[in-house]
Amino acid sequence: MRVMNPRTMAESQVVLITGTSSGIGRLAAETVARAGHTVYASMRATASKNRETAESLAKLAAAESLALRIIDLDVTRTESVNDAVRTVLQDTGRLDVLVNNAGHMAIGITEAFNEAQIEEQMNVNFMGPARLCRAVLPHMRKSRQGLIIHISSIVGRVLFPACAFYCASKFALEAYAEVLRYELTGSGVDSVIVQPGPFPTRLLANSPEPADRERTHSYEQIAEIRAMFMDVFGKFFASEQSTNPQEVADAISNLIDLPAGQRPLRTVCGPDYGARAINTYIAPIQAEVLRALGMPEMAKRAMDSTGEPGERREQTQTTDAA
Repeated sequence: MRVMNPRTMAESQVVLITGTSSGIGRLAAETVARAGHTVYASMRATASKNRETAESLAKLAAAESLALRIIDLDVTRTESVNDAVRTVLQDTGRLDVLVNNAGHMAIGITEAFNEAQIEEQMNVNFMGPARLCRAVLPHMRKSRQGLIIHISSIVGRVLFPACAFYCASKFALEAYAEVLRYELTGSGVDSVIVQPGPFPTRLLANSPEPADRERTHSYEQIAEIRAMFMDVFGKFFASEQSTNPQEVADAISNLIDLPAGQRPLRTVCGPDYGARAINTYIAPIQAEVLRALGMPEMAKRAMDSTGEPGERREQTQTTDAA
């Protein structure tokens, strides 16, 4: 159990986190609230599918006297997004931090996913964050302060076979979040990216498989690539080398606590498969592109490229991931 970090009203941030029904989102909601911030933990279907999960999180908040409220938010529906943001602003008069965490990962032969499945993958992982940003940015820019944390993935930089559309959604999110960072130069608002490697959450277990089984089977020996993928990471998560999702939750909390303008563009968590090296290599190239376009101030933001998860605060005690 973590010891809550008391904060003054000026230090406490109002934080909206998407996808908090399980995994990194749930841990981030608990961690950030225990750090003394006001957290709006959002998820879909709080009155039906996720009712027990929402009630469990609400009970934890009451037991620990956390400023943590559960709200309904479906990132695929603009009306739901706008309603949730409106609720936060009506309750508190402010929204300091958005954590775009909600997502899912389709795994299988690329050709075998149908159009509806592809649209769903992009809708949740890319259009969802874009909807949220469009909803919160007018308030943040008017306030001249704010932070948007995009939970991407190392496969927003490197590619895993069987994950074509998950990779595509994260590559798209990376581009969106980075361009947003440049366009927000001078606004007081930061756009940053967290790139987790593999962590034992429900992401793998909840992974949709391709709908077109006939096309999958036509790939012969490669048809089993989904099972191979699940087996490799299942064994890794069961091994002594397995990762702890709390690392990502702590990275999110640490980014919130860093001063505006000092947050790195990218923070990698866990095994990176070369993503850190790619981040480091590309940063000066991107900076040079911006300088060539006559945008020197944006070029400086490109060079604030990589960060490492900070040490956990002295006021907290570590816990194992649920």
